[in-house]
Amino acid sequence: MPAPMLRLEHVSKSFRRNGVTKHILHDVSFELPQARSIAIVGRNGAGKSTLMRLIAGTLRPDDGRIHRYCRFSWPMGFSGSFHPTLTGAQNTRFVARIYGRDSQALEDYVQGFAELGPSYHLPVGTYSAGMKARLAFALSMGVDFEVYLVDEVIGVGDTIFRRKCAAAFRARMDRARVLMISHDPRTLRDFCDAGLLLDAGRLVFFDSVEAALKAYELSLDQPPVPQPLIA
Repeated sequence: MPAPMLRLEHVSKSFRRNGVTKHILHDVSFELPQARSIAIVGRNGAGKSTLMRLIAGTLRPDDGRIHRYCRFSWPMGFSGSFHPTLTGAQNTRFVARIYGRDSQALEDYVQGFAELGPSYHLPVGTYSAGMKARLAFALSMGVDFEVYLVDEVIGVGDTIFRRKCAAAFRARMDRARVLMISHDPRTLRDFCDAGLLLDAGRLVFFDSVEAALKAYELSLDQPPVPQPLIA
């Protein structure tokens, strides 16, 4: 029996604000199958982005373990790990070393794709949010991942650049899979063939994206399940 894409073992994650603890995941044990592109759906505030950051490894669970059996990307467009005093080119070389890529080849690819001009050689701390997003997207496309994590965005910048991003992403999906969060059902149907519903700290897998979307729509007609709250 093949290994899953991902395994969660008794994973819990919560945030404490204003003296109250909200649970995003509560003692969840779960497996995601290989070779599927999966839509992540759930109410606003359910914790979908938190779940994606846990999968990516940019956020640690409070308890439990997450086992990854594929090469996962960072969330598309995520620029939080860039070192602000390093240039775009230097940040790119750093990523190349981490992922075992040829530094010069990745640097050339990112420079051409991101279209940052001379700013590519300026510190990332001087970049606008849009420039950081361009750099992050170009890096995501420049490193071969088995599973891409997409939180709402598959393109940044103006219309022409967004089309360029979408075309590159679609080409990559010929040989990779995706875990995707989007409020647009059409986007989820375009890229996903299965679904994962996050509701009240629990995860439910659906073998088709249509079944997941239907379950999500039905959940909106029900009152929210009370979250475990600890004062």
